[in-house]
Amino acid sequence: MGNVDYVYPPANVEASPRVAIPPQQPFITTIKNSLKETFFPDDPLRQFKNQPASRKLVLGLQYVFPIFEWGPRYTLDFLKSDLISGITIASLAIPQGISYAKLANLPPILGLYSSFIPPLVYAMMGSSRDLAVGTVAVASLLTASMLGAEVNATENPTLYLHLAFTATFFAGVFQALLGLFRLGFIVDFLSHATIIGFMAGAATVVCLQQLKGILGLDHFTTGTDMVSVMRSVFSQTHKWRWESGVLGCCFIFFLLITRYFSQKKPKFFWISAMAPLTLVILGSVLVYLTHAEKHGVQVIGELKKGLNPMSFGDLVFVSPYLSTAFKTGIITAIIALAEGIAVGRSFSMFKNYHIDGNKEMIAFGMMNIAGSCTSCYLTTGPFSRSAVNYNAGCKTAVSNIVMAIAVMFTLLFLTPLFHYTPLVVLSAIIIAAMLGLIKYEEAIHLWKVDKFDFVVCMSAYFGVVFGSVVIGLVLALALSVMRVLLFVARPKTFMLGNVPDSMAYRSVEQYTNASNIPGILILEIDAPIYFANSNYLRERIARWIDEEEDRVKASGESSLQYVILNMAAVGNIDTSGISMLDEVKKIIDRRGLKLVLANPGSEVMKKMNKSDLIEKIGQEWIHLTVGEAVGACKFMLHTTKSDPVKEEPGTWNNV
Repeated sequence: MGNVDYVYPPANVEASPRVAIPPQQPFITTIKNSLKETFFPDDPLRQFKNQPASRKLVLGLQYVFPIFEWGPRYTLDFLKSDLISGITIASLAIPQGISYAKLANLPPILGLYSSFIPPLVYAMMGSSRDLAVGTVAVASLLTASMLGAEVNATENPTLYLHLAFTATFFAGVFQALLGLFRLGFIVDFLSHATIIGFMAGAATVVCLQQLKGILGLDHFTTGTDMVSVMRSVFSQTHKWRWESGVLGCCFIFFLLITRYFSQKKPKFFWISAMAPLTLVILGSVLVYLTHAEKHGVQVIGELKKGLNPMSFGDLVFVSPYLSTAFKTGIITAIIALAEGIAVGRSFSMFKNYHIDGNKEMIAFGMMNIAGSCTSCYLTTGPFSRSAVNYNAGCKTAVSNIVMAIAVMFTLLFLTPLFHYTPLVVLSAIIIAAMLGLIKYEEAIHLWKVDKFDFVVCMSAYFGVVFGSVVIGLVLALALSVMRVLLFVARPKTFMLGNVPDSMAYRSVEQYTNASNIPGILILEIDAPIYFANSNYLRERIARWIDEEEDRVKASGESSLQYVILNMAAVGNIDTSGISMLDEVKKIIDRRGLKLVLANPGSEVMKKMNKSDLIEKIGQEWIHLTVGEAVGACKFMLHTTKSDPVKEEPGTWNNV
């Protein structure tokens, strides 16, 4: 059976290397190394080592403002590509900005303001070459739902507007602080499954909300759940305007057709990018010529000419609205970071360059702080706009500058042209954009690969659709955190067996041909040992021993004598874990068995040494590999069989 007949010679027992105990380090050094690995895993300061003061100053400026790094290498060819990209995304940013501002219950002009100042800030501080900055639908919906719960945008528009600026300010401060203090790992708690479900749920709610514009309704629910929206829609069937509905369906069909064509023919990406602005122009001309605004088709109305007015004095830092603005800012900041960083990383992988997540957080934070002081609301890097930027062949963040300049000219000279733009066009643009966020193929993939991730995804989706955006997000986060806690509190333990014709020991569940070693139980603990799982592991190890002894009795094999714990996956251990190992040794001793450890890591050895657990177990029973541990146990079993005295019960404690 495997290597059952292999005899471990005494010479090898003495000659085999022992598991080393790492040298002690000062407490300050240990804390320093731990903090460095937690907050500086990418070692961003390595470029400053052994550099003169002048060079450090230059490197520092380049780190904070990456434009100083790539700017000197900028070429005319880059400018040509960035000009095309910038103008292309501007054609998408203008109608989307107006649409998303309406979605946030804010004046439409704010969508244009938010596509002017923030992109300029990001171009100087961002590390992504492909990210196109602007407003996003999900953050707009969050702003409308959370602020709208406290202040009615119709009854008190000025206060609502000021709270939106304040929420943007808090979002920017929060994002910048996360980046400055290297806390980007917090965003990692938004798992891939959570983001898929949340985005799809938010997209569904946004599409339902746009039924107001498609059907030409004047009064609509402020709720974001499906039940409230559908009740509001079907309780006003007598107010539906067929003219608006027909136009809306035609516009949506046009946008979807152009997107489908651009996906099939990537070279014609510009057709899909130009489609929203084309619709705005066509819709405005149609309304102007037919005077459709007099027949139930709602229009944007007057947009003020001029650049962003200052709004720092409009920020609200007094009760009772401060807490509302703060909560809105924090939640929208997290969502914006998750979307922006995910989009930036996706496109950086395509072009094989690296973006710094913490640097991106600082850039997002600074552009939102600047935006809150210049009449902008929350911005990030939306996928649709960034995809157009990427497909247009952008080379650097200058494409954002070109877009901002195009928006500036629009603000200065072209805003009166949007007077007759029908709201149904804006609704159609939003619906077409949101349908792309409902990725049912991803949900199917989650079901095939990981059922729990699918549950998390669906929880986020249904929480948003039938509850609220916040409920969906909190529910998905709670399930994700619960899963992490389950991984920590209930780690995997499994039995190892010998793979035939080898010295490898693997899980008997994974390798069904792996054989048990008579008289030896080999277990592997597949996680660090902490206070949260120490009691469970003690009970689970005891149950493994009970099950193995029952199996041995039933099969008539040699009685169990040794329990080997493979510690290869135990990266760390706390005092509760040390106490657990001590208790396990006592339990095994009382059963007349012997505990053997294999491949414990440096942290485990260090703490076992300080707690004198190594002396209790015996240095000779701690081995480098499972193979060596099995060999030593086999040798002792062979020696014991040749010496009848050692076969008496209980004498294994003295081996």
